[in-house]
Amino acid sequence: MILYDYWRSSSGWRVRTALHFKGIPFERRVINLSPNAGEQHTPEFRALNPSGQVPVLIPDEGARPIAQSMAILAYLEERFPTPPLLPPLDDPWRRARARQLAEIVNSGIQPYQNLAGLTRLKELGVDANAWARECNARGLAALEAASQETEGRFLVGDAPSIADLYLIPQLYSARRWSVDLAPYPTLLRVEATCASLPAFAAAHADAQTDAQRAP
Repeated sequence: MILYDYWRSSSGWRVRTALHFKGIPFERRVINLSPNAGEQHTPEFRALNPSGQVPVLIPDEGARPIAQSMAILAYLEERFPTPPLLPPLDDPWRRARARQLAEIVNSGIQPYQNLAGLTRLKELGVDANAWARECNARGLAALEAASQETEGRFLVGDAPSIADLYLIPQLYSARRWSVDLAPYPTLLRVEATCASLPAFAAAHADAQTDAQRAP
């Protein structure tokens, strides 16, 4: 498998974690999203994903690309069901709740702090950092509250799920925007548990070959 990715992309980070967790070998190809590089805008990459976003997964040689982290994770779960990233099929409510928790991040936080959006806000004279902090705090509060019905060692019981894959990069982003994380003890506890797992450590942004220590 080939994964087109960028070290600090939260969407790519989710997919890296799933690949490591499931033990799927993959080749990582870096797409530099930094403003000075903008490799996501090249015709070659746009041919893979017209949205110009990472991640993009090429499942097999000559296979058609798959973009968007939710779609990629669903593909991986269907093709490589063990170890699972969703509760058992006979527990449809908890499966739905795992997806719900992931979507709180995917739809309710991350889009409001992505590079394109924040750049445009700055162009319009808006305090983009304050906006990012506000959106993170609001979304993390919802995630903390919604996880109370299902939390165990992880957000949904005692095994990692798709919800945890979305949580970890989002907390990293929240720290970038100087969000006070003290009001979210469940999220911080689960983060510490995830950090002890090799798959999560290998997928961490700072462990990637293209990691930069940028502000």
